[in-house]
Amino acid sequence: MFDRSEIEETLRRYVALREAIDLGRNPWTDLCDFYTEDCVYIDPAWGRVEGRESIRAFMVGSMTGLEDWKFPVEFTAISGDDVSIKWLQILPGSRSDGSPYVQTGWSRLVYAGDGLFRYQEDTLNMTHVIEDLTESGWRPGESFTSPPRNPNRDFTIPS
Repeated sequence: MFDRSEIEETLRRYVALREAIDLGRNPWTDLCDFYTEDCVYIDPAWGRVEGRESIRAFMVGSMTGLEDWKFPVEFTAISGDDVSIKWLQILPGSRSDGSPYVQTGWSRLVYAGDGLFRYQEDTLNMTHVIEDLTESGWRPGESFTSPPRNPNRDFTIPS
């Protein structure tokens, strides 16, 4: 188990980068600087992605066309080497009552030392996402890439 203050500092920097990404100051690929070379990333739509450079390519493919979406962090928690991040996914536009199209999501990260994570698993309710996409009328731009038809659903954490 790693020193909690080391994990807290890494998490502080990770959340600060996510805030900068939401403000359009940084690309999603900058998060890869927080992953080990052999990191495993699990996405609810895209499935299992293995290796930092594969994750980087995944982030380009999966986040292109979503530049007007926001993903603010609500809170974080640390238990041993595990980190939980509670975040929102906010689509552009608003409902007729003025409220946003928003879903809730969670990330579990496993700390590996030296300011890096070796695993990240994101979860959210895809039915809720699809309902909001339908109601909002949001359509992806030309540069949008759809998730694979049969993603690898293995969420095993490597030893």
